[in-house]
Amino acid sequence: VLAGYPVGPNNKEYVLVNNKCQCVTVTSKFVPSKENPDEEVLERNIRIIVPLKARENISDPLSPLRTTFVYRLSELCKNCEPTEIELGGAIHQVQQGNPCEEPQTCYTYDRNQCYSSPVPLLHHGEVRQVPAALTPASCFSE
Repeated sequence: VLAGYPVGPNNKEYVLVNNKCQCVTVTSKFVPSKENPDEEVLERNIRIIVPLKARENISDPLSPLRTTFVYRLSELCKNCEPTEIELGGAIHQVQQGNPCEEPQTCYTYDRNQCYSSPVPLLHHGEVRQVPAALTPASCFSE
């Protein structure tokens, strides 16, 4: 069971998953049943955007193009945001899933995460590799 949030203020469609890293959005809404118009059934929509020219290593523009994209609904729906619960009169922070320690495969840039890539820089006749921010808004505080 997933708790979602409305797509818009007057919309009865709820966003269950919005994974910017893997470009997947899962929504649900109640619609009239085709068999019995007096009943409503839950309709789920899964939108997957496959990024063109995605690299195997998104931080390396020279890595080979990605040709395989794997989507597991159970992984997309896991909730790794810590939450607070009260146990024995004390507040504890807990995670709602175990596999949250494993890094997620990203098919595009997650705008909330900082990505960088080494670039050659000529300085006093010497070429040095320095990191360049690929998502500057996420890498530098305002």
